[in-house]
Amino acid sequence: MSKPKIALIIGSTRPTRFADIPAQWMLAQAAARDDMTVELVDLRDFDLPLFNEMASNLWMPSSDARAVAWQNKMGEFDGYIFVVAEYNRSITGALKNALDQAYVEWNRKPMTAIAYGAAGGTRALEHLRTIAVELQMVPTRNAVHLGMGDFFKVHPGMGGSGKMADVEANLLPAAKASLDDLVWWANATKAAKA
Repeated sequence: MSKPKIALIIGSTRPTRFADIPAQWMLAQAAARDDMTVELVDLRDFDLPLFNEMASNLWMPSSDARAVAWQNKMGEFDGYIFVVAEYNRSITGALKNALDQAYVEWNRKPMTAIAYGAAGGTRALEHLRTIAVELQMVPTRNAVHLGMGDFFKVHPGMGGSGKMADVEANLLPAAKASLDDLVWWANATKAAKA
């Protein structure tokens, strides 16, 4: 069986987003492994409209070519790592819209995340996991949480260095556990689907 192909999805589209810093760090952690391939997928690169279809693509094909392009891209992967910013105790509107634009492409595939915010992005990630269950994904137990202390050390807009290396020792065990979970579930779901 081939190695799982994993998408690392940046879930924020703001011009001033912090997401690129943890995304590049997580990409490096995943790329250093020999049991998966990983591709960075940036929501900025997809001009997704607000979801306006008659129904999800579980029930009927999407009519908007931009949604279909997104669905096709998500269909290429065996699992997902989401870069999750916590906005008002939830995920970004851009990420929720992207999740809604597909359905069958997410089914029976695992997901994990690197989340950040005052409480380590915990509340947003819990919300994302609930959405993932409805989309028939397999949310893994482990995830990486960049909490307030480490977040402030790294976030350049809040006086931080902009360097994940400054907090890496705190995050590496969670990153390993998260990626181990993701690969296990990706292999299991690929085998089951075969």
